[in-house]
Amino acid sequence: MQVIGMLGGMSWESSAEYYRLANELVQEQLGGVHSARVLLDSVDFADIERLQAAGRWEQAGELLASRARALESAGAELLVLCTNTMHIVIDSIEEAVSIPVLHIGDATSARIQEQGLRRVGLLGTAFTMEQPFLRGRLTSAGIDSVIPTGTDRAIVHRVIYEELVRGIVADDSRAEYRRIIQDLVHRGAEGIILGCTEIELLITADDSPVPVFPTTRIHIEAAVRRALGAGAEEQQDA
Repeated sequence: MQVIGMLGGMSWESSAEYYRLANELVQEQLGGVHSARVLLDSVDFADIERLQAAGRWEQAGELLASRARALESAGAELLVLCTNTMHIVIDSIEEAVSIPVLHIGDATSARIQEQGLRRVGLLGTAFTMEQPFLRGRLTSAGIDSVIPTGTDRAIVHRVIYEELVRGIVADDSRAEYRRIIQDLVHRGAEGIILGCTEIELLITADDSPVPVFPTTRIHIEAAVRRALGAGAEEQQDA
């Protein structure tokens, strides 16, 4: 089993989900008391959030690249960046290390393709919804993405930064997200990408009339498959 390097803390709420899911998936695959081999570097999200707000993406990329190098030096054999938004600087991270970096957009696109969908709604931070670093990945895979209207994008973004990253899960915010999902479906979305790792704390498949694609789970499932490799079944406990 390879060691998964998790570059997290953005926010710690979603990073905890990455860690939990990795261990649950490994135990499901290998049985017994198996758990995932994980190295987690959890950055201070306040530092990252200030750089986001100021548009200082290059500096944010340098910060995360340095932490990625630290994970590789500590023994990580593959890397996941435990956030959608900061994939905006994924190139800096990939250039900083020699180990594989699993892109959340590639894992999500593959899952959507498996279901034969061609048009999906995208929920996430304003950066994720409006900038091309994730939507471009979808387009390259032949998947069209539709995003909420300007007012609704502001609601989605606010709930993430003012509530979900602080561990606040509110019923009225869930209702707003459900309404926004319905609008995306009316505009032709065949599925909904939960394109912020914290959204999965608020929204499940029960909240949408079409399939949802929870990027945190999809991302870590891809990482666990890579970490276990083809020999996973041979390692299962009798």
